[in-house]
Amino acid sequence: MDRTSGERRLATGSGTTPDGESVDLVSRSREVPDVSFAAVVDTATEPRMMWAAPNGLEIAGRGTAARFVATGPDRFDRIRTQAKRAFDTLDHDGPAVARPRAFGGFSFHDGHVSAPPWDGFEAASFVVPRTIVTRDEQDGIWLTTVSSSAATADDRLEYWTERLTESPAMSSSGCGPGVVSTHRTTSPSVWASQIELSLDRIANGNLAKVVLAQALSVDLETSIDVPETLERLRRQYPNCYRFLIGHDQGGTFFGAPPERLVSKRGQSVETEALAGSAPRGETPERDDVYAERMQDDEKLQHEHDLVVQAIRDQLEPFARELEVTERTIRKLATIQHLQTPIRATLEDDRHVLEIVEALHPTPAVGGVPPDRAWETIRETETFDRGWYAAPIGWFDGNGDGEFAVGLRSAVAIDDTATLFAGNGIVADSDPEEEWEEVELKFRPILDELRSQ
Repeated sequence: MDRTSGERRLATGSGTTPDGESVDLVSRSREVPDVSFAAVVDTATEPRMMWAAPNGLEIAGRGTAARFVATGPDRFDRIRTQAKRAFDTLDHDGPAVARPRAFGGFSFHDGHVSAPPWDGFEAASFVVPRTIVTRDEQDGIWLTTVSSSAATADDRLEYWTERLTESPAMSSSGCGPGVVSTHRTTSPSVWASQIELSLDRIANGNLAKVVLAQALSVDLETSIDVPETLERLRRQYPNCYRFLIGHDQGGTFFGAPPERLVSKRGQSVETEALAGSAPRGETPERDDVYAERMQDDEKLQHEHDLVVQAIRDQLEPFARELEVTERTIRKLATIQHLQTPIRATLEDDRHVLEIVEALHPTPAVGGVPPDRAWETIRETETFDRGWYAAPIGWFDGNGDGEFAVGLRSAVAIDDTATLFAGNGIVADSDPEEEWEEVELKFRPILDELRSQ
């Protein structure tokens, strides 16, 4: 089969939904045997996405059946409005697990403007892919195609069934592209000054906590294969989320965040507080020492409690019931965190984006109080956060969905990558200790970029 000409022929029947317009969508689904998700995203010439959650749900998508874009302080509402017009007219022939979903995210600041290294990333952008493969542990593997034409959706379903059947089911993890050099955009002296400014505001009572971040520019030996990098991250961090968001222009944003922002199914909402961290030990005994120190550390306990209370305050206006469960230790390959799961039952029917808007940014990535923390971040940070530390995920026509926080992440283009990491600053934070902790948080992505 001529795959290039086949893709061109089937690229018709897609559309966007800017404010004021609508598009009628048709989707067709078919259960398929085990297939290569990498085969769906083996392109950089059109939008592509991958999503994997710790509960086993995996999705890969390609192309654009519909696109929703917004900017400004009302961007959450505008995305919901655009998506409602598209999903309300959707004719889906297939099971619920294979339903079309919109994938994308938001920038950290609502005034974000697309610019290097964030070319192609608007303040809010979601895509309903033309081709979607979904793997669910209970419901199996499904191929779904979406178009404004039933005939095109049917043709695309046949095309991709054949193409995926021909491709190897296993994805190669390869090896890292190799690192030539790295450069932090924030120097140690500037970092110390940023923390001193934050500590002054905390001492004056204007601020309780602020999360300051850094960017790390990385020059690579060769161009990065992002799907292969995600496969290596899957093996190293199987209990984390994994995502890839790429456009037909600009770079590809990807990562393996440990933190769920929110998951909504009907009236049930799940989220968590993940704040306070320590390194992993080289032995089980040393690992336990680090965990015990973290649990006994008053600074880390205070930082974590601020996050828990803020999430409670943000969720309570929506909730009929709210449950904060027991604090635990979340252990990852190179770092461990304090974690508190939080669950809620909604009082009324809500769209997941309403919950996302209420929770973003959590104190784990912004601060307390939010307005003062945002002001401090804008005044002190020396780089554009873009989509870093912002909501990344999906939602469907019912308003259900799942979002992670875009941490442990990077944006890559050709043979360069920009990594991001941050740390919570509270009353007794020490600049040198915070510098070392940020360096620890760069490692999950940086380690996978190094050649093996």
